[in-house]
Amino acid sequence: MNKINVLIVDDSAFMRKLISDFLKEDSRIEIVGTARNGLDALSKIKKLRPDVITMDVEMPEMNGIEALKRIMDEQPLPVVMLSSTTKEGAENTFAAMQHGAVDFIQKPSGSISMDLHIIKEEIVNKVLNASKANLKSLQKPINTQKTPTTKVLDYSKIEPSIRNSEKKLLCIGTSTGGPRALQQVLTRIPKDYNAPILIVQHMPPGFTKSLANRLDSLCDINVKEAENGEFLTAGTAYIAPGGFHLKVKRIGTSLAIHIDDSEIRNGHRPSVDVMFESVSNIKDVRKIAVIMTGMGADGSKGLKKLKETGQVFSIAESKETSIVFGMPKAAIETNLVDRVVPLDEIAETVLSLT
Repeated sequence: MNKINVLIVDDSAFMRKLISDFLKEDSRIEIVGTARNGLDALSKIKKLRPDVITMDVEMPEMNGIEALKRIMDEQPLPVVMLSSTTKEGAENTFAAMQHGAVDFIQKPSGSISMDLHIIKEEIVNKVLNASKANLKSLQKPINTQKTPTTKVLDYSKIEPSIRNSEKKLLCIGTSTGGPRALQQVLTRIPKDYNAPILIVQHMPPGFTKSLANRLDSLCDINVKEAENGEFLTAGTAYIAPGGFHLKVKRIGTSLAIHIDDSEIRNGHRPSVDVMFESVSNIKDVRKIAVIMTGMGADGSKGLKKLKETGQVFSIAESKETSIVFGMPKAAIETNLVDRVVPLDEIAETVLSLT
């Protein structure tokens, strides 16, 4: 079996050693070298030809963002960024995703994290998954304009009651590659969209609010981090806060957000399954379920529950555009997905149901 060759880039010798030691424990991974900054990394990429790069964001001489831009322009490779939890760190993380990073890892306690061992499994898993990433999708320019769709597609076979119902919920689940995918979809939803939008993006605490604010600045609809107890409003997207599950409850004739820190599911909190299962308990509301790029199988069990208990139209992102085809693939394998479409047709498909 061919091993995954990894280059580790960090200005801290301690962090380079720690990350190297963690990755070496997995027999599928080979550390081919380390670099102390972006410039050093660029020179070593040519010599060492790694399959995956782990890259610190904040480094002297050339930081991780600038190095990432050069890599994706000159010799595209899967890059996993390491970031701090500060506001600036979160903003840098989303800039990295914008420029083609596969995923990011949150350092537990700053640029030099003595407690990095607590996320050892996450580091290994994200490197392994990055090696399978769809580089063609990462290289495609991401939509940054507010562009309500004008494309007309043939959805005559869609159940009319779903297409015409006044009460709807749009539920979206995604993970690796999700911030890019969400931007592509949400910027194409017009501000008068007639349903609330619930979103689970696998992301740790400290990042989801920045993600929501960034998307809100780009979209015609409102995008915000979900708050416990707030009532759902059409034309607003609610992103589950990192570290908490996103659920829905009925209060009188209205629907409200319920946030809790109950048991982790599928290794995630928030979990797509938890959101879908909660929504399945809401009667007299038509649901549209969308599962996009991401590793693992989160969402497939919740989709089964949705289909058992209510009328749902389900959409999965195609393999051709998914950064990682894990979550959409698992959903498709349930045989409960109504449409499999490329990323740039998801918004059109959703809007055809209104």
